[in-house]
Amino acid sequence: MERIPNITGLRFFLAFLVVIFHVSEFCSKHEIPFYNSLPVFNKGYEAVCVFFSLSGFLIIRQLYVEKELQNTISLKNFYTRRILRIFPLYFLILFFGLIYYKYILSNFGFSGSFNDDYNLYEGLLLSVFFMPNVFASLYSPGGIIEVLWSIGVEEQFYLFIAPFLLLFPLRRHLYFLLFFTIGFFAFYYGVEGNFFARFNMLFFYFTASGIVSILVLKCSYLFNNKIVASVLFLMFGVYFTTNFFNDLLSNANYNFISMLLFSMVIGFLSVKKYLFLNNRLITYLGKISYGIYVYHSIVIQFLGLVYIKIFAGFRIDYFIIVGFYNVFVIVLTIIISHFSYQYFEKFFMNLYRKKLISS
Repeated sequence: MERIPNITGLRFFLAFLVVIFHVSEFCSKHEIPFYNSLPVFNKGYEAVCVFFSLSGFLIIRQLYVEKELQNTISLKNFYTRRILRIFPLYFLILFFGLIYYKYILSNFGFSGSFNDDYNLYEGLLLSVFFMPNVFASLYSPGGIIEVLWSIGVEEQFYLFIAPFLLLFPLRRHLYFLLFFTIGFFAFYYGVEGNFFARFNMLFFYFTASGIVSILVLKCSYLFNNKIVASVLFLMFGVYFTTNFFNDLLSNANYNFISMLLFSMVIGFLSVKKYLFLNNRLITYLGKISYGIYVYHSIVIQFLGLVYIKIFAGFRIDYFIIVGFYNVFVIVLTIIISHFSYQYFEKFFMNLYRKKLISS
């Protein structure tokens, strides 16, 4: 399938927003100088929701096209691709995090910002069986592990969406996705204390974008209007650089508008190439964004330890510390993610390609 423009580059900017959000969050808990006064520094949750929308757009588009061409969906191939792309890095971070919080960090005299008083086997079982969001919510086991919550939500979505789209006739896909999105959103925010809301299973972001992905395939002319595109992109910019929507809307309405805005922005981005999202550097950083997303918490922890143990006693200007901390986190995370992508993740990604060639 032809590569969709802009999407890979957008992934990097979303990962960047998650990183700067977690830097200030970590520093504020450990008395390290931080800065988060601008709204853009507090959009980590929203960036993850755009990630969900991107995943829904791409996965449902892929499944729809496969069924259109083959009259079926290969669940084996679908899950093999997902496993080889997601699991190696996911389990690497999970096991590192469990060891780090359980057996390493306590030796440095740190406690309070995470909980290691939980049954290790229960934590492992929850994480291995696609429920790190439940693990994170119940036990707060530490940022390195907790960042995996969104990976778990994606896996949970993949588990049900492919079989459902296989079972439903192609002509019913839009109806199913529309019914599910409306029904699930109403249940999520309408039933207090429900399981899905408690553990942040934000499936409606995926399916709303899936609807748009099918509309782009069938009615691409609807997404060529420059005026509508400009309005949407302006709203998207306002959304991430101000608190206008947060202050104006209730939580449910905020997520409803977010769901619509994200899916429509992605739809319009998918039909026309924008240079700033498609230059070689940004595209490559987008390719390694999965690594950026999961490694940055480790880098934040490491630099935090270095600061507290070595530099905390020095009289250094507040904003110099803030600037250097953020820059070092971003640069080190990108370097680690580059090597991880080239020498670890690619190995597993190529396994699937070799399987295709040999079959």
